[in-house]
Formats: sequence, C-alpha cells, structure tokens
Amino acid sequence: MTPDLVALCLLAFAAGFIDAVVGGGGLVQIPALLALRPDTDVAVLLGTNKAVGIWGTLAASLQYSRAVDFPWRAVLPMALAALAFGYLGARAVALLPSDAMRPVVLVALILVLGYTLWKKDFGRLHAPRLGPAAQIGVGLAAGAAIGFYDGFLGPGTGSFLVLAFVGLFGFNFLHASASAKVVNVLTNGAALAFFATQGLVLWSLALPMAVANVAGSLVGSRLAIRRGSGFVRVFFVIIVAALILRIGHDLLRG
Repeated sequence: MTPDLVALCLLAFAAGFIDAVVGGGGLVQIPALLALRPDTDVAVLLGTNKAVGIWGTLAASLQYSRAVDFPWRAVLPMALAALAFGYLGARAVALLPSDAMRPVVLVALILVLGYTLWKKDFGRLHAPRLGPAAQIGVGLAAGAAIGFYDGFLGPGTGSFLVLAFVGLFGFNFLHASASAKVVNVLTNGAALAFFATQGLVLWSLALPMAVANVAGSLVGSRLAIRRGSGFVRVFFVIIVAALILRIGHDLLRG
C-alpha cells in the first residue's frame, strides 16, 4: 500500500467511527480524498466516497439492529421520501443557486446547536410521542424535506436526520442515530447506483477504504450502544459545531 492509501484508510476508519455514532463522516472522508487525490475528477471522488461510506453505514445499521428496536413505521416512509426528493433536489441544482441556501442552513445549525446546549435533557429520554398514522405522515414530510436538501446541497444531512428523529418523533439520540443509518443506507445506495453505472468510482481506492470504514463503524456503533444517548449527544454537538465552522468558512471564502 502506498503512503497515500494508508492515510486514506486511516481517515476512512475515523470517518466510519464518527458516522456510526451520529453521522458526519463525510466531513472527514471527502476533504481527505480531495486533499490526497487532487488530480482526480471531483465527481469520481464523490462516487468513491459513496462506495466507501455505504458499507460502513450498513455495518452500523446491522450493529444497531441487535440492540435497538427500529421504528419501521417512521423510518421507511422517511427513507422512501428522501430517495424520491433527493433526486428532485439534485435536479433543482440546475435551476436554483445552491449557494443561496448556505446562510439559511448556517443559521439553522446555529439554532440547533444553541437549543441542544440549552435544553440539557434534549434527546436523553426515549419517549416516542406520535401515533402510527402520524409517524407515517411526519416521516414522509421530514424525509421529503431532508432528501431534497441532501440532493440540493448536502452537508449536515446526517445531523438533520438525527435532529428530525429526536425533535419530531421524541426519540433519544441513540435511537435517532440508529434510525438515521437506515435512511442513509437507502439514500447512499441510490446515489452509488448512479455513480457506479457512470464509471465514477475508483474501486482500487474504494475497496480498501471500505474495509477501514466498516471497522470504524463497528467500533463507533458498539461504543455508542454501550455508552448510550449521553455519549451520542456529545458527538452530535461536536459534529454540528464542525458543520457550522465549515459552512461559515465556505461563505467567507465566497
């Protein structure tokens, strides 16, 4: 293995760990690919990132499924709506300036971070508060909104999924993170299908990085299950703060 590939695998492990706990692995993995493979087309790097991340997300989902009861009535409608509206969001990029959404997302993330820090019990207790029909309806609406955002802009999708499951459904952070993984597996799978059929995946990078990403995901999900919602909440705060810094930096750079 070349030094660059070793570095990418180590960073893929870190990305898998972070993503398994609360989402946001792309904050590590995408900049790593861009920095260490600067001569590779960006679309190929994004496709390679999907080919790596989906396996770690799937591994985390399976790990969570052994310890957490998935609320399928909420998860599946959200996942299906996210799939459909993710496609519409990607189509909308050609019609609308995606940069116009960045200030709105930045303000939303700042409010989310402030509320999470202020509300000390936010996401600590698992107390689902919606009935069966309401779970389906809210899941469809939230999946449509977050899926559209994912296709249109993208950064912070995992955090918004976790927030939706905590704030709208009344899940604790552990159940919310587990549920978000299932949605991410389906949406990432749809994106990977496009990238792979277009030849936009570097499999020589993706396969060893995927092994490292899965290892990180297994470590992260096991630690989250063992340590509980308080541990996941801390990671949620860290990732949202990192997203605020990243989007703020992008806005300042213009």
